[in-house]
Amino acid sequence: MNINIEDCYKKYAPMVFRRCLGMLGNEEDALDAAQDVFVKLLRYHRRLHGQFLSSLLYTIATNVCLNRLRQRKWQGADSHDPEILFPAAHDREFERVEAGMVMDAILHNESESTRAICFMYYRDGMTLREIGEVMSLSISGVRKRLLTFNARAKLKWEGEQL
Repeated sequence: MNINIEDCYKKYAPMVFRRCLGMLGNEEDALDAAQDVFVKLLRYHRRLHGQFLSSLLYTIATNVCLNRLRQRKWQGADSHDPEILFPAAHDREFERVEAGMVMDAILHNESESTRAICFMYYRDGMTLREIGEVMSLSISGVRKRLLTFNARAKLKWEGEQL
């Protein structure tokens, strides 16, 4: 299955941009990073399948942004600065990535569309209406997906706590 890059961009660019903006905190940097994400997709699209595309783009966006954050940190930094060499465990970016990994584990068995909805709602702070527009769903459809996911996640969490 070949990926139509133009359709992919139209559908997922808002999600990718929001992810980049959330991580980088700067609109110009976020636009550049989002562009890099789609350049990577364009470069490797023949190797990919359309399955779980939103999750793949989200992961690529995260990695692109983390690389940019590392570059920011290292540019002009004193190589003897212990904060640069050994970042504090409470570093906000580390906590974000760790939370993302937990979310990935919870979402492991969910469909691509449910994962995308959860990322947009919980990580990017998009409204139900915005998500509905991106995913071509009604607001009630988005709400139902989130409620169903929450119920399954709660069961999974309680099962692991026993």
